[in-house]
Amino acid sequence: MALFELTLVLLLTAVALTALSRRLEIPYPSLLALAGVGIAFVPGAPMIEIDPELALALFIAPVLLDAAYDTSLRDLKRYRLSLALLALGAVVFTTGVVAVVGWKMAGLPIAAAIALGAIVAPPDAVAASAVLSQFKVPHRITAILQGESLLNDATALLIYRISVTAALGPVLLSSAVPTILLSTIGSLAAGYLFGRVSLLTLTRIEDAASSTVVQFAGTFGVWILADRLGLSAIITIVVYAMTIARTAPRLMSARRRVSTYSVWESAVFVLNVLAFVLMGLQARSIVGRLSGEGQGEAFVFAAMVLAVVIVARLVWVASYVAILRWLARFGDAGQKADAPTFAGAVLVGWCGMRGLVTLVVAIALPADFPGRDPIVLAAFAVVLGTLVLQGMSLKPLLRILNFEPDTTIDREVAQARVAIMQAALDVLSRKTSAAAAVVREQYEAQRLVAENPEDAQAATEYDRLRLYAIDRQRDALEELRRNGTIGDEAYHRLEEEIDWSELAASPAGRFQPLTT
Repeated sequence: MALFELTLVLLLTAVALTALSRRLEIPYPSLLALAGVGIAFVPGAPMIEIDPELALALFIAPVLLDAAYDTSLRDLKRYRLSLALLALGAVVFTTGVVAVVGWKMAGLPIAAAIALGAIVAPPDAVAASAVLSQFKVPHRITAILQGESLLNDATALLIYRISVTAALGPVLLSSAVPTILLSTIGSLAAGYLFGRVSLLTLTRIEDAASSTVVQFAGTFGVWILADRLGLSAIITIVVYAMTIARTAPRLMSARRRVSTYSVWESAVFVLNVLAFVLMGLQARSIVGRLSGEGQGEAFVFAAMVLAVVIVARLVWVASYVAILRWLARFGDAGQKADAPTFAGAVLVGWCGMRGLVTLVVAIALPADFPGRDPIVLAAFAVVLGTLVLQGMSLKPLLRILNFEPDTTIDREVAQARVAIMQAALDVLSRKTSAAAAVVREQYEAQRLVAENPEDAQAATEYDRLRLYAIDRQRDALEELRRNGTIGDEAYHRLEEEIDWSELAASPAGRFQPLTT
């Protein structure tokens, strides 16, 4: 009961801090992590230990699936070079630089130093998505950062597993390479296979609540099964989510889809806020494990690792962007226009927030691992430092970089809206009934607005009028229930129909109905 009460208190505190972060225009992961640290050192505060396996499955699996589900395959293909240089190159480079610092400064064995580098190298998918969702950044940068955050953990964890094994005993390279290849290929195949099986299951479930439960159970099941089979759970989940995302929307009813999206949005938010608070709460136990004599050196080493991690990413991103811009000079006009900018390089380099994966993997080190306590402290310093230093300075940095307003998504939406309205008109053109004429007139009005996205006044007026009519429909419905003409069951069914109409009239919740 005490744990349940504590969870409720932490959740409500996190929600309040999240609202405060939006008002202050700072990423909520930064504020939540700081709050967790503050709570951890309050006298009488509970000691909460994170079970590494449970934390990865509970906090990472659903959030990673949610991010992968929304990831565009088109963008992954378009920016594949930048993604490879970040998800592979940046991880390997950062791992190597941090390993040298750990070996020279802290006297760690080479294998243990490499393990530390792999732990702190990858920016976290949870932190990246949570931060980027609060700021309007160029679409290219968003696509690259989200794609990187899905793939870099897999690279880092492969290096981590090999180095941990090597630190505890000899490892033959001839056996490690086939294992890596088998794990990668097997994860890709397993993710696709699990996705197809999940689709077959979901198409046979009509109840929205049951469908959502099966989706969550499937997500956790895929993660656990992939981990038990020795595969990369991260790659498996990413492929699993993308496989479902390409087919599931067309197979699901609108009611199930809206219900599922709403539940997932709430669940991912809850998991995010709890994860970042729990990260901060680890501060006291991590510091408490250090011996009194070595605390000073451990803190200096942790600060050095934090600085190296930040600088290494900036150097790597700036270097590869400079090379790509130089190569673009010899290409055609399209390649020159698509070349990355140095302003974008600064933002990508600075968006290197680490999160729960880094901390959990560090805590998962065996108890007898060489230099375990300094490594765990360094990992915690990197997580907290990047969330606070980089996260809280992101808004001022965006003001300094002063990117042009990005209309990529708006233009795509406008173009697609015209196309789908025309598809509806084409299929209705063969219908000659009076009802068909009324429906065609409605679609014609919507297409007229969609064809002129620059005319914001016309679009806004169109939606305001629809909301104005819907508002009056609600008044009439309330009166019908109040005077006893209809009962609650009929009321709620009609209420749902009006809700659908309102969502169609204000998809982003931007408009308010006209007043009389």
